[in-house]
Amino acid sequence: MSARDTKSFTETVKTYSAQLLRFVKARVKRTAEAEDILQEVWYQFSRVTNIDDLGNAGAWLYSVTRNKITDSYRKKKNESLEELTDEGDDESFPIAHLLMADESSNPEIKMFKEIFWDELMKALEELPEKQKKVFVMNEIEDMTLQEIANQENENLKTIISRKSYAVKHLRLRLRGLYEELNA
Repeated sequence: MSARDTKSFTETVKTYSAQLLRFVKARVKRTAEAEDILQEVWYQFSRVTNIDDLGNAGAWLYSVTRNKITDSYRKKKNESLEELTDEGDDESFPIAHLLMADESSNPEIKMFKEIFWDELMKALEELPEKQKKVFVMNEIEDMTLQEIANQENENLKTIISRKSYAVKHLRLRLRGLYEELNA
């Protein structure tokens, strides 16, 4: 990169950094994720050999940023109920472990399992049939999303979308139970 390009690169970063970060933060949940996306944008921008060839650098940056956000959403396509347990939090209630625990020695575990499965089934019944089917096939029958897409003769993105909507609904519906157990 020539001295002129370095100066132009630095000026562009100064001009657009705050704007792009706000743009990304409005579209993703976590600040760290927004910063990672922006870092990828700046890396791609740094690979441009002649900044003047871009024409409108701002438009180019926003376009690349939108693409990076979309890529980030695609990477998250394999969401599951495991995220309900906030695994990084040592004080969180270990729901996944509890669901797999031996209930013969503890009647409270048996009762919790019954309540959980009852609530899960009620929440699943509220879903549109296609979303419910994808969720059950993926989470309970342990099929991959690609296998489901092949079996249902659907586009993989359609299956991912259905699973995502199902997970969001179930998180909302089961959040009360989760919070009650953590109280």
